[in-house]
Amino acid sequence: MPSLRTAIVVLSLCALALGASGCRKRTLQAAPPAVVSPSLPEPKPETKPDATKPETPPEITPAAPPPATSHVPQSRPAPVKPRPASPEPAPPPPKPAPPQISPRLTPEEQAEAERHINEDISLAERNLRAASGKQQQLNAAQLDLIEKIRGFLVQAREAKRAGDWVRARNLAQKAQVLSNELVNSL
Repeated sequence: MPSLRTAIVVLSLCALALGASGCRKRTLQAAPPAVVSPSLPEPKPETKPDATKPETPPEITPAAPPPATSHVPQSRPAPVKPRPASPEPAPPPPKPAPPQISPRLTPEEQAEAERHINEDISLAERNLRAASGKQQQLNAAQLDLIEKIRGFLVQAREAKRAGDWVRARNLAQKAQVLSNELVNSL
């Protein structure tokens, strides 16, 4: 046990010595004295001169001498150099679209997917036309549903044009399901 007690005493002494030593002292330098120019007295409003009083010139008080600094050397701040005008940075080049991973379809599978997509799109459009005849009677939820259906239809057509058959099929199905829901809510 004496070794544990010795270790604790040594650590305590180290901590005490470290705490007592403090930080390295930094010397502060005084700022250069401010240049004070004698101020001119404020002009007084003109009044009629009194003949009994002689005119006296205004008093000018000399500026106070700068405080004396004995042991602190004065250093002047370096003049600020203007930065040269740099040409405007060119905008970064646009990022390429991320590659889309879609399964390769055989021509038969592609024709089948396109047929399903076209059926879903046409059914959704037919349901939208049926709902648009009752535009006056639709509530806010139904109007919101119509906007979602239109958005899905636009996205489905874009995916179909891009050849992303899986995405186009999913979007067309969503539009068709929501349009059925809309018609049932009427």
